[in-house]
Amino acid sequence: MPLSSAAPEPASLSSYVASWAPGPLLHEDPLPEGPAAALSAVLDLPDSVGGPGAPLPPLWQWLYFLNWPARRELGPDGHPLDGHFLPPVPDRQRMWAGGRSDITRPLRLGTPTTRVSSLVSVAVRHGRTGEMLFVTERREFRQDGRICLVEEQDIVYRRGRSTGRHPHELSEPASPQVSSPWSLRIRTDPALLFRVSALTANTHRIHYDVPYCRDIEGYPGVVVHGPLLALLMLELPRRHASGRQVRSLSYRLRSPAFVGEHLAVCGASAGDSAELSVATHREAQHATAKVVFA
Repeated sequence: MPLSSAAPEPASLSSYVASWAPGPLLHEDPLPEGPAAALSAVLDLPDSVGGPGAPLPPLWQWLYFLNWPARRELGPDGHPLDGHFLPPVPDRQRMWAGGRSDITRPLRLGTPTTRVSSLVSVAVRHGRTGEMLFVTERREFRQDGRICLVEEQDIVYRRGRSTGRHPHELSEPASPQVSSPWSLRIRTDPALLFRVSALTANTHRIHYDVPYCRDIEGYPGVVVHGPLLALLMLELPRRHASGRQVRSLSYRLRSPAFVGEHLAVCGASAGDSAELSVATHREAQHATAKVVFA
């Protein structure tokens, strides 16, 4: 009887994380005003968001507690090969799916801050393109012994490269036709993405390496950071409802936008909340968010 030449079925993602249970980590950061001033410049704000003691805008904590591994510790995609909360999945591909934050009181610039990170959940789900591993990480930020901010991030991992997801070339970018009470328009360019990568210690090659994006990841161009889309959405309540404190927020990153495209960041408030989104001429909702005011 001839031997079968069929390739063995790959192991389920659940087999790699069955015993994976990383413990919590504690980090400290003095929250200097430099990174906040730098992002203010990147976003073309007329002035920095503030000096020592000023409140840090929601999600701007991503500028702090940064990890800079040695270059030899990076994988072929630019991400670290290993990390405390990186699941032990071979040839993993990482995507930021969304997150949530509860803000008891804003973090203050120049105030020593402690962050405690922990693993909340790990779940394997099946989608159109196969198995996906959903990892949720929780981060508590404390100043003066009090919890000021609690954040959860949802990260999706796949095994192997997912080429061919965007087989067509991008058309000439056009301005999206949208209308909303709150709006912000911006055309992305390589300099914007470069500066955001530098400010957030993000070395993922999809944000700067065109051949890698097209040949390995299957994208038609360089990908705009998902966190940048979230930051842009949160700019709307900061600019249009500056007298109101954001008590909680949630956001979802739905589909990628690409460098050179025109973004229309849209929003509207209703009572104690506001709905936000990011559109291009191709899609109406690359990202969505909801904020609740105190």
